[in-house]
Amino acid sequence: MQNDDCSNVTLIVVGHGATSNPDSERPVFQHAAEVRRRGIFGAVREAFWKQQPLVTSVAAEASTPRIVVVPMFVSEGYFTEEVIPEALGFKRQGEDGFSRVQRRGEQTLYYSRPVGTHESMTKVILARATGILEQFPFPRKTRMMETTLFIAGHGTDRNSNSRRAIEHQADVIHSQALFRMVRAIYMEEEPRIAECHLLATTRNIVVVPFFISDGLHATEDIPVLLGETHAAVQERLRVGQPTWRNPTERNGKLIWYAQSVGSEPLLAEVIIERASESLRSLETVQ
Repeated sequence: MQNDDCSNVTLIVVGHGATSNPDSERPVFQHAAEVRRRGIFGAVREAFWKQQPLVTSVAAEASTPRIVVVPMFVSEGYFTEEVIPEALGFKRQGEDGFSRVQRRGEQTLYYSRPVGTHESMTKVILARATGILEQFPFPRKTRMMETTLFIAGHGTDRNSNSRRAIEHQADVIHSQALFRMVRAIYMEEEPRIAECHLLATTRNIVVVPFFISDGLHATEDIPVLLGETHAAVQERLRVGQPTWRNPTERNGKLIWYAQSVGSEPLLAEVIIERASESLRSLETVQ
């Protein structure tokens, strides 16, 4: 980015959004504000698929010569590879592949790959995992090589790509030999989150949710799957407390549970990198 003048670029950070969960929008606004503060781009706009401001409207309103759309999603799945590119005109319905650059009059639009598949997500996951262990040492500072790291995702049979990003990160981090074991676990696919105490080879477990927002799945569903009672989770939500107390002993294991990767400050760097990659690699098409 340092060698590229992006003053004529509008960066659009697009999230899924939700009409019933305000937490889903927070990471998009958080990271867009940080990127905007750095003054790299001519404009930085937040946008969503399911709530205002809609990505189609934001893209239509952009007046700069270049517009780059960065999906703030964890994987190359149904929304990032079908729904959003179709809505923005990058892809026709039913089409297998599509070009990630489009010229429309005097404007050029770029559509990047999602942040969750970027190699820098390794640093984001490790920041979450090491941060929660350092924040809550018990009974002393926990050694990473005495700990099993689980990266928790949703899992779905709608798109086979949905779990690839998580499994890739698990393999990369495992190869670094920082933790005793690193595995991907899922809410709706095998291996299941509820089975992590059986899968772990250590007494210590740290679970990092591979979700963009600390919404329903991250704050309610996963704590219950890890062994917390539904009643305790709801009571803590009611009084504004974290729904998991770090660490908590369940099924003979000591479990630390981090916040979702989507709110990690390092994600702003990943957004910038995704935008930079799109602008560099596709400008050769000019």
